[in-house]
Amino acid sequence: MKEVLRTNDPTVIAFASAMLDGEGIEAIPLDVHMSALEGSIGILPRRLMVASDEYARAVRILRDLGIDVEET
Repeated sequence: MKEVLRTNDPTVIAFASAMLDGEGIEAIPLDVHMSALEGSIGILPRRLMVASDEYARAVRILRDLGIDVEET
């Protein structure tokens, strides 16, 4: 698994997950329940993970949608 996206904005995670799912790429959101620990102030980023072999394709899709993705 590789991290394809890290953001504090839960709507971006939801949008990216839906778009990747529509392209047949399983995206797994991590750290979604951390807001309960931080008091829902949004300081801890959420991550979106994809399979390593789907990483390059996922990055292309998200960039085409205008989502800022840093390749690792």
